[in-house]
Amino acid sequence: MRAALLVLFLLLQGCSTWLFYPVKGLPITPEKAGLEYRDIWLQAADGTRLHAWWLPAKEGVEVKGTVLHLHGNGGNLAWHLGGSYWLPEQGYQVLLLDYRGYGLSEGEPLLPELYEDIDAAFAWLNKAPETQGKPLVLLGQSLGGALAVHYLAGHADSRAKLHALVLDGVPASYREVGRYALGNAWLTWPLQIPLSWLVPDGDSAIRAMPQVTGVPMLIYHSLDDEVVPLANGVRLYQAAPPPRAFQPTRGGHVQTFADPTWREVMLRYLEDPRSFVGLRRLVEVPDPNSPQ
Repeated sequence: MRAALLVLFLLLQGCSTWLFYPVKGLPITPEKAGLEYRDIWLQAADGTRLHAWWLPAKEGVEVKGTVLHLHGNGGNLAWHLGGSYWLPEQGYQVLLLDYRGYGLSEGEPLLPELYEDIDAAFAWLNKAPETQGKPLVLLGQSLGGALAVHYLAGHADSRAKLHALVLDGVPASYREVGRYALGNAWLTWPLQIPLSWLVPDGDSAIRAMPQVTGVPMLIYHSLDDEVVPLANGVRLYQAAPPPRAFQPTRGGHVQTFADPTWREVMLRYLEDPRSFVGLRRLVEVPDPNSPQ
């Protein structure tokens, strides 16, 4: 109900930034989770100063690769540490980026300017001594995954650098997710269709996905997701160029890596993304219209 009312309010205000709910400042640092880290400062092409965290692989563990983590639309990187805190112990170093307007990053979160932030992260990773000769993986959760898909569709050079793309709870269509939120409240249910057409959908992942060629892709989506329904993940899988794998999960929206089972699936996948067959029973694509 609250989500639907918020969408309604922003649409009536003519606000195209309803996708972003940034929070300034940082309530915690990775040190609270017992992780080594350092602050990284990037500069987007338009001069916007951006903040990120660099999480090195755990001392004494062989470095297997680098993960660029693009988080969801709420809070800031401190809120999304749960998506990647576990990777350093497994040998993966992480760059966790805060978009413009989030946390300590300057500016306001707007499209298409925000794609410059992703470009700045790729530029930093391309030059950082720690990343040279190591496989690069992009982990996009929720809105971060949708942004990644649209960005990669138009940046063949960045696609060519990727060892794999991992998506988790990603909306296929901004408009359809907006309609879903409006349809779940009695106040906005009668207006869900006309109001949803006010949601800009040109940057949605489903439109860009067919152009994300040459990158092995693992798509997670929870059967229990009440924010971005399962059908979104299924549609993205169906639109994705091969090689790709679909991994249904259980639990709340982008709570995937709270479960060690799904962490293990990602680790196995990254060993050989192009030949991954996974847990066959689990990687079957479910029918989103069938009873769960």
